[in-house]
Amino acid sequence: MASYNHISQEPDSNTLSDSRPSNSSQSLRIHLDYLRIYYLAAVVCAGGLLFGYDSGGVLTFPSFADFFYPSASTNQSETDISALAVATQQAGALLGCLVIWPVTNSVGRRKALALCSLTFCIGVLFEILTLHSLALFYTGRIIAGLGVGGSTTVAPIYLAEMSPPHLRGRLGSGYQFTFTIGIFASYWIDYAFRLLVDDANSAQWRVPLALQLVPGVLMGAGVLSLPESVRWLLGRGETHTHEAWNSLVWVRGSDQGGRVGDEFADMKRAVHRDTEESADFHPRELLLRPNRHRIFLAVSLFIAQQATGATAMAYFGPQFFSILVNPNPQPSEAASASSNSLTLLLTGIFGALKVLSCLSFILFIADRFGRRPLLIFGALGMAFCMIATSVLVHSMPIQDQNPSSTISAKSLTTILLIYLFIVIYNTSWGPLPWPLVAELFPTRTRSSGVALAVASQWASNLVWSFATPFILRDVGANTFLLFGGVCVGAAGFVRLCVPETRGLSLEEVQGLFEEVGGGVEVAHRDGGRDDGAEWERLVGGSEGGGTDYHGEGSLGVNDEDGK
Repeated sequence: MASYNHISQEPDSNTLSDSRPSNSSQSLRIHLDYLRIYYLAAVVCAGGLLFGYDSGGVLTFPSFADFFYPSASTNQSETDISALAVATQQAGALLGCLVIWPVTNSVGRRKALALCSLTFCIGVLFEILTLHSLALFYTGRIIAGLGVGGSTTVAPIYLAEMSPPHLRGRLGSGYQFTFTIGIFASYWIDYAFRLLVDDANSAQWRVPLALQLVPGVLMGAGVLSLPESVRWLLGRGETHTHEAWNSLVWVRGSDQGGRVGDEFADMKRAVHRDTEESADFHPRELLLRPNRHRIFLAVSLFIAQQATGATAMAYFGPQFFSILVNPNPQPSEAASASSNSLTLLLTGIFGALKVLSCLSFILFIADRFGRRPLLIFGALGMAFCMIATSVLVHSMPIQDQNPSSTISAKSLTTILLIYLFIVIYNTSWGPLPWPLVAELFPTRTRSSGVALAVASQWASNLVWSFATPFILRDVGANTFLLFGGVCVGAAGFVRLCVPETRGLSLEEVQGLFEEVGGGVEVAHRDGGRDDGAEWERLVGGSEGGGTDYHGEGSLGVNDEDGK
């Protein structure tokens, strides 16, 4: 990190020996090796639940509408509130991911995460204790968003800095996995409260929102039991060297053969190197070639990720499924209640598929295929699902709804297409932009470059979360056609602009951006090798082995870290 200072000497051997386990305790320490790091990951990954558990489904509950706008029954009022309720939290998250950087560099990772947890919980209290005030509800959403955005920035950094290299990918994937679990939980909790709690009772929407406090409190309390990041402590100077050693020994559990001591020495050298490589850095460097090219790719990848439609469906699943179940409804109060329960059930299944497909990516796909093929064919597969859905919905006749009506064959087909869409997304565009963006930048600009890219991701998230309810209201089933067109464009963008980075070291990736003759080409690494052939080899889908692309100074974002 840019704030790390040079540690001029190794800790005194006598000092270190005070913290090293005795021979009699080494056996127990060995068993703690994995227990402690998995405990740390579980606590930190609770932040993924904060991000994922967003009860947007309660916005469609009759009790919510009666509480906040009892005199208004128009679709306009419901659309406005749905858009603002989601967008205000995204705006807070966008701000949170930016302001947390100086905070975590100043006070450390664990205190920053505790602060994010406290901020999130305060925001949730504003949401559930509001007295018929939409302004107070929106304020709570913004405050909660600050905590969510901050945690999505600090948690991956803390995990990367504390995880052993051979577990970094698996532990890093835990954050994305808990994110999908949070979505899954919110869908099914919303469904249960919609069925079991009377529409006249405000507990129908208050309790699902209040349950957001559970992961917030778990992360906030749990992080206080964890040690501070070793790298952050080393960056504070000589006075924190002994504390840094204790932190590393705690999380590794033993020092058999001096391996922890060797790792500690490597960390100190990496901190020194990071400091030297980021010295005198100015943000203006991001506007120079070839950094300008890197920024273009990173920002474009995240914008495309959010524009595929998956994020919109995550936030407004019930609204999307209502179009599929009843594309041309005739008004009926009884039918509306039945349809609402059905769409919540379908959304719950949608959330379950997100969890299963994310787990499948972690176990079977990550780092076994090139980045480019997964992104290109993933985008084309999603485009097919969206375009086919739009065509089928437009071909459906007007339905005479009643509470006992069943789903037509065409409606069932569109639902299956949406399920296929989200499976493809969670095995391609969901997780892959995160490691790819981290790989694009050299050590000198990685922190600032990735921060800017993540900010663009939140900004795009904000735009789509705010615009989606209005798009659904005004264009209906054509929304699927819009997303299908975006997916086709995303496939073309990757095919023409994005290099293949799988199997390459970070140094080789940077060679792709070496300026030769005024253009961004591959640097000469082998005397007689043709540059054009080398570019085709690297960009055209390398089948190289799974080289660990996490160099020293990396943020540690990996294949499994997708939102």
